[in-house]
Amino acid sequence: MVTDWEKLTKEMTAAVQDLRTGQPDVMAAFSAMAKAALAKGALDTKTKELIALAIGVAARCDACIGFHAKAALRQGASREEVMETLAMAVYMGAGPSVMYAAQALESFDQFTAAKAPA
Repeated sequence: MVTDWEKLTKEMTAAVQDLRTGQPDVMAAFSAMAKAALAKGALDTKTKELIALAIGVAARCDACIGFHAKAALRQGASREEVMETLAMAVYMGAGPSVMYAAQALESFDQFTAAKAPA
């Protein structure tokens, strides 16, 4: 695969910023919803990010995969946890999810390598 996940997430961050500027009320509400959904409760934030990664795979959302793979890593997810998450996404989403699960793993691995000390 050849996706540069760091580049993709940076470009999407800029694009979303344009949306925030053009629709501040809607985007503020979306941000508040995200904050509430990610708040620690019965599920910890890492688990919630893994769920979001699986949904990104099942929904076939490249940017979602990038953002949530990076966030899962930040929350301490291991490669093994990501693999099990992707297995559930494949189970629920069939063949197309296999292709997106491979992309999600690539994304997680790229962010892991970038985080590793040189």
